[in-house]
Amino acid sequence: MTILVTGATGTIGGHVVEQLVKRGADVRALVRDPSKASFPKGVGVVQGDLLDVDSLRSAFSGVSTLFLLNAVVPDEYTQALIALNVAREAGIERIVYLSVIHSDRYVNVPHFAGKFGVERMIEQMGLNATILRPAYFMNNDLTITDVVTEYGIYPMPIGSKGLAMIDARDIGEIAALELIRREQAATPLPLEQINLVGPDTLTGTNVAAIWTEVLGRPIAYPGDDTAGFEQNLRQFMPSWMAFDMRLMSERFLTEGMIPDAGDVERLTVLLGRPLRSYRDFASEVAKPIAAS
Repeated sequence: MTILVTGATGTIGGHVVEQLVKRGADVRALVRDPSKASFPKGVGVVQGDLLDVDSLRSAFSGVSTLFLLNAVVPDEYTQALIALNVAREAGIERIVYLSVIHSDRYVNVPHFAGKFGVERMIEQMGLNATILRPAYFMNNDLTITDVVTEYGIYPMPIGSKGLAMIDARDIGEIAALELIRREQAATPLPLEQINLVGPDTLTGTNVAAIWTEVLGRPIAYPGDDTAGFEQNLRQFMPSWMAFDMRLMSERFLTEGMIPDAGDVERLTVLLGRPLRSYRDFASEVAKPIAAS
């Protein structure tokens, strides 16, 4: 039996593939350009696109379990609905879908609203799936480490409500465990939602304090300038995406990303170890900086 991973060349998808291979699963990766794909030995590679129905039908042939991850793109919602409908047509009854925490609250944020719509389709069509709902990826902060180290500020406008940041490696491992659980079940398992969170719920000031500690010099949190955040993002991403990210950051300020009671304990039991903390992440990033 085969587990198909979409988004396999991205950060999360790559971790999912790696963790599945470590556990002896039969893995197939869906990629747009096989010549640019690099996977562990034994991973099957199929070329396809989530908007190309014929390629999906071919890729889904013989697949028993699907991991569906959609990138933040203008047609993300359409991609997800097409993929799930083709999976249903192919008889795939074991699905893990990567959504986002609070998709039902961040209703004005395009990529959150799209994922919430996909969740509703999964429920209303009676698909047998696990919906994984991760909080903010702490690995997103790899993109701003130069700002932290060179300017002495933590620039992400995450506010004072708190975000339960999670390491991408933990997301990948949890997804792999859930895929294998569904794959090995005697019959398709019912719908389930799991919040994916880190061990700590952190504010902007908290994160700046962690960087201060691991770097050994003061790092400040300058505040919640979401307009400036959007303008900075526009330097290296399309305007629609920068605006989407601004809308998300504004909801960070008003809502935060707060875990439900028992979320951390549930994930700790699932992994059989503690969740990686932001301090762990920052310490790893700081090591080569301190050595240079």
